[in-house]
Amino acid sequence: MSTPETPKKVPQFSVLKLSPVPTKDDCCCDSGCETQAASVLPESGDRYTWIVNGMDCAACARKVENAVKQVAGVNQVQVLFATEKLLVSADADVSKQVEAAVTKAGYSLRSEQEPAEKISPLRENLPLITLIIMMALSWALEQVNHPFGNLAFIATTLVGLFPIARQSLRLIKTGSWFAIETLMSVAAIGALFIGATAEAAMVLLLFLIGERLEGWAASRARKGVSALMALKPETASVVVNGERQTVAITALRPGDVMEVAAGGRLPADGTLLTATASFDESALTGESIPVERETGEKVPAGATSVDRLVQLKVLSEPGDSAIDRILKLIEEAEERRAPVERFIDRFSRIYTPVIMLIALLVAVVPPLLLSAPWEAWIYKGLTLLLIGCPCALVISTPAAITSGLAAAARRGALIKGGAALEQLSQVQQIAFDKTGTLTVGKPQVTGIYPADDALLALAAAVEQGSTHPLAQAIVREAQSRGLTIPTASAQRALMGSGIEAEVEGSKVLICAADKFPADEFSPQIRELEQAGQTVVIVVVDGVARGVLALRDTLREDAKEAVAALHQLGIQGVILTGDNPRAAAAIANELGLEFKAGLLPADKVQAVTGLNAQAPLAMVGDGINDAPAMKAATIGIAMGSGTDVALETADAALTHNRLTGLAQMISLARATRANIRQNITIALGLKGIFLVTTLLGITGLWLAVLADTGATVLVTANALRLLRRR
Repeated sequence: MSTPETPKKVPQFSVLKLSPVPTKDDCCCDSGCETQAASVLPESGDRYTWIVNGMDCAACARKVENAVKQVAGVNQVQVLFATEKLLVSADADVSKQVEAAVTKAGYSLRSEQEPAEKISPLRENLPLITLIIMMALSWALEQVNHPFGNLAFIATTLVGLFPIARQSLRLIKTGSWFAIETLMSVAAIGALFIGATAEAAMVLLLFLIGERLEGWAASRARKGVSALMALKPETASVVVNGERQTVAITALRPGDVMEVAAGGRLPADGTLLTATASFDESALTGESIPVERETGEKVPAGATSVDRLVQLKVLSEPGDSAIDRILKLIEEAEERRAPVERFIDRFSRIYTPVIMLIALLVAVVPPLLLSAPWEAWIYKGLTLLLIGCPCALVISTPAAITSGLAAAARRGALIKGGAALEQLSQVQQIAFDKTGTLTVGKPQVTGIYPADDALLALAAAVEQGSTHPLAQAIVREAQSRGLTIPTASAQRALMGSGIEAEVEGSKVLICAADKFPADEFSPQIRELEQAGQTVVIVVVDGVARGVLALRDTLREDAKEAVAALHQLGIQGVILTGDNPRAAAAIANELGLEFKAGLLPADKVQAVTGLNAQAPLAMVGDGINDAPAMKAATIGIAMGSGTDVALETADAALTHNRLTGLAQMISLARATRANIRQNITIALGLKGIFLVTTLLGITGLWLAVLADTGATVLVTANALRLLRRR
């Protein structure tokens, strides 16, 4: 494929609301520092992005990186294997040089807007098919005439070796000295020299089969990301001056009115203009039941209108919708590598040269020092050379992390990178903010004493039009009961006392319980306040007629969420700035400990103390929670929270359901276990074949199976996370 003439040049790679914030754990230095890990592109210089064609595994991404690093003027380079993107930061326009360097390394580039070239299966698999046919003919000739069969195997080897050796030379020129292509070339040529012609041809055939399997596994690993990208329609219907027009989604701007038919997907985040509508948001939040939305409510891009034609006002800029933010988070996940991933990457860079040295010693030392046969030990050395390929080891961690992040995103949990995923897997306790996190965040009427709807209607009449949360709660309760609210006049707020108005010829006062003597209600007031409820008195013409109790109620799923966390062995504590009585009421319902009356600095101190005992996650939604989130091992924001909380957090629950906490932690633990399994598979298979090779039990072709088989196994194992329920 030809490279694009003009790559996409962007001023900055950033994520609206949910961009990752550097933490100490992202640092590559032991003591911690204020900057992000070296893999993150710096702020200076122009940024360029392309799509890379032909990458089958994480090792391919490293090869492209090495090639681009050789280009003069490039400040930083990053290849995001999950989305096949190449990101380059440079002070000058180096696009032509970058394209040339990648082409020399054996790959090709295209712009993000350019569609992928469709290659027919026959053309794509022609080298493999050719080699299979030649291998079959060589084997047939070998059965009839050994000399001709031997020559046929040599020809088969040379045909299969040519593209691999050419790629090896390209990679050596671009700085990748120990690529699998180099190891394969040396092994095949060495096998020819010692007369193992059939095995040389078989090694190359198995290598090509392994490459195809790796390509298939890689495409499956990217399927979760591709599914998200497919949620965005290419065009949108907009209403301009009453007329409908079809435009590209890149033309949508905040304030436009878009129209979505029943069964259609939203191309951008929007505010609903239609009275009511149901939306299927399962692709983004994992919620299988359609969500009822009313006028003024926000609906994310990718949601499907279930039953009717709807109109919405566009909220997001092109590239900043809910889907775009998820995709960018998955891309940036590779910039924030988990500590274990950074260790494996460093280890693999040392591992391959060491294996090559061992292979050389195995081939040379026994014949020189022990007069052992040269052919047998060269053969063993070549086999060790193939075992030394680090592909399976290199991909073991990023494959699991990418699958884990994609699986979390499907369930409405955005986790900002491998480092955050690893930290989440270690969490043993959780600190909750109360208001807006464990509770709905809006007070509700919980009791009327005496139980008289007329009393509630009277109070609602006085409170109508007020912006105070308690007043709005009283009006909402009256409306939800279908009560007729009388008209009030002469409304006035009394400083420090309450609010009064004239209703149906009577003067009605609504005030706090301690602002008006009401001995007949004193026992109830005392009991309600001890239970953490706020009490207001309704006074008519100077006589207390009754009391209303209000409280910020628990989220519907709060108890279920806490129970699920306890099953995972995670303890919880409430850290709140609210008064002790209100905090105690919520804590008692949930069976949690609490600390109340905390300022932001107090929350930080409490989190720091708890974090010193065991890894702790801080869950919150407000500006005052942001410092505590940073002090915790990991900060988790509720999706309805403030921008500051979402920016600061390492993870966010976009569906706003607390039950997602246990799911998120369980998935993080499964991902960590998956990484360990993958590393065991990768190193275990190599260890077994290392021993069997030295003992003379296994040969070249089984060594290739050990490498490609391990790569496919670890990738398939990582894909299990996408199917996890």
